[in-house]
Amino acid sequence: MLVELLVENYAVIERVRVRFHPGLNVLTGETGSGKSMVVDALALLFGGRASSEMVRADAAKARISGIFEMPESARALLDEAGIECEDGELLLEREIASSGKSRAFAASRPVTTAMLRDLAPHLGDIHGQHDQQLLFSAESQRDILDSFGNLDTGPVAGLYRAWRQCSADLEEVDRHEQERLRLADLWSFQRREIESANLHTGEDAQLENERRVLRNVARLQESANTAWDALYDSPQSASAQLKLAARKLEELARIDEGAAAMLDALKPSLLAADDASYLLRDYVGKLEADPARLDEVESRLASIDKLKRKYGATVEEILAFLGEVTSHLASAEDASERRARLEQERSRLESEFSAEAAKLTAARRHVGEELSPKVERELESLAMAKTRFAVAVEPASWSAAGADAVHFLIAPNVGEEPKPLDRIASGGELSRVALALKTCTVASSTKSAGPPRTLVFDEVDAGIGGGAAEAVGRRLKQTASANQVLCVTHLPQIAGFADHHYRVEKREENGRTVSGIEELRAADRTQEIGRMISGERVTPEALKHAEQLLKLGR
Repeated sequence: MLVELLVENYAVIERVRVRFHPGLNVLTGETGSGKSMVVDALALLFGGRASSEMVRADAAKARISGIFEMPESARALLDEAGIECEDGELLLEREIASSGKSRAFAASRPVTTAMLRDLAPHLGDIHGQHDQQLLFSAESQRDILDSFGNLDTGPVAGLYRAWRQCSADLEEVDRHEQERLRLADLWSFQRREIESANLHTGEDAQLENERRVLRNVARLQESANTAWDALYDSPQSASAQLKLAARKLEELARIDEGAAAMLDALKPSLLAADDASYLLRDYVGKLEADPARLDEVESRLASIDKLKRKYGATVEEILAFLGEVTSHLASAEDASERRARLEQERSRLESEFSAEAAKLTAARRHVGEELSPKVERELESLAMAKTRFAVAVEPASWSAAGADAVHFLIAPNVGEEPKPLDRIASGGELSRVALALKTCTVASSTKSAGPPRTLVFDEVDAGIGGGAAEAVGRRLKQTASANQVLCVTHLPQIAGFADHHYRVEKREENGRTVSGIEELRAADRTQEIGRMISGERVTPEALKHAEQLLKLGR
C-alpha cells in the first residue's frame, strides 16, 4: 500500500507531499490542474520511462519518492538484492536530471529501473485511458486472459524461439548450398595442387640456402681452402703457431710453476683450432659443383614461388590455406548431413510446439469460460445488466505466445450476437468493460499474490455519466474494501464514494504556475463536489446535490 508520495520539480508541480490511506482515495480538480501528473509520478516509481521534459523549467532535477507498506510476496526479491525494510515499509525514489539521465533508489540504495519494474507487481497497478485503448488489441486481450488464468507461456515461448532459430539455420544452409557446390570444385583443385607439391615447413628457406651454395661453389672452395691453409695446413698457420706457443709455455712451466696458468688458458684455443680445422676439412670435402642438383633446386623453388603467388607469402601460409580449404570441403560435404539433421530437429520442435500450444489453447478456452460469467456479473454491477461477454480463442500464426488469437466479444443489447469490442463498444461501455476486466484480473492476482495492493485508476470513468457513473463508483468502493484504490475522476457521482478526497489545484505564485494537492475535510468535500456539478459558480442546488451524493457514498 502507498503510504506517502513526495513530488518535487515535476512538470508544474513544485513540491507536493501527500499521505494516502486504505480504501478509496479520489483525486479531483479542474482540467489541466495536474491530477494525472500524480499518477505519472507514481508510474516512475514503478519503473516507468523517464524524460528530461518531466523536469520543471529552471530546475536541475525532478525527484519522486514514495513510502510503501511491503507485502511478504516481495521479501524474497528484496532479500536477493540485499535491501532491508524498516518497520515493514520501503522507501522508493526516482531522480530525473534536466539532461534526461535518471537514477533510482530503494531504501536509499541505488537500484536499476528494472528492479523497480520487478517490484511493481507486488506494489500496485496503474490503469489509464491508454489501457482502455489497448483493449482493442488482440495481443492485449490474450495477455489479460493469461493474467486472469495465471497461465505460463514460458514452455511455448522457449520452443518457439528454438523452432525459429532452427528454421533460420536451415534457410541459411539452403541459401548457401548452391554457392558451396560451385566453390567445392575450386577448393578441390586448390587442395590437390597444394597437396601434390608435398611441402614441408621451412623448406623454402632451406632450398634458398642450398641454391646460394650451388651457385657459388668455386668461390666457396677458394675461400674455404684459404681458410684451411691459414688455420691448419700452412707452416705459419694459426694451429702451428698455437702449438709452438704451447711448447714454449710448457718449458716455462717446468722452470716456473707460475707459467702453468698461462698454459691452461691457451689449451682451449688449441682445442678450438683443431675442431674448426676438422669442420673446415669436412666442409671442403663436401663442396662439389652439381649442375643437375642446382636445376632441381631451381625447379622446386619455382614451383613453390608459383604457389606463394596464389596462396601465401611463405610455405607456412600456404599450408594454413590448405587447412582452410580442407575445412571448407569438409563443411560442404557435411552440408547435406547437417541439413538432414536440421530438418529432423525442426520436425521435432514443430511437434513439441504443437503439443504445448494445444495444451495452452485448451487452457485458454477453459479460462475464457471462467472469465465470461465473472465479467458479466461485474458489468451487471456497472449498469450494464444482461450484457453478454464472451471470449473467442481462435487459431492464429505461431508466436512466442502460442498459436491463438484471443478476441473479447460483447453484446450490450438483448438479442444481439456478441461482436468484437472495437466494432460495438461505445466509449462509456469500453470504460466499464475495462473496469470489469481489471476487477476480475485483480481479484485473480490477489488470490495468488497474497496481500492487497495499490490500484490506480486514471479517469477510468471517461465517456460515462448518470447511473453508469454511480455504478462505477460503487464498484470502485467495493474494490477498495480489499485493496487501496487511487482514482482520478471528473465525475461527482464517483467522488461521492471516496473514503478520502484530495483536490488538485493549479495556481500562480511569483509569476510561475504551480500545482498543489490537499486532503479535503467534510465541508470542503461538499464544496468540491458542488463545483464538479455546477462549475466555477457553485449554486445552493449544487451543494444540496453534493450532500446527497456524499450520503449515498457512505
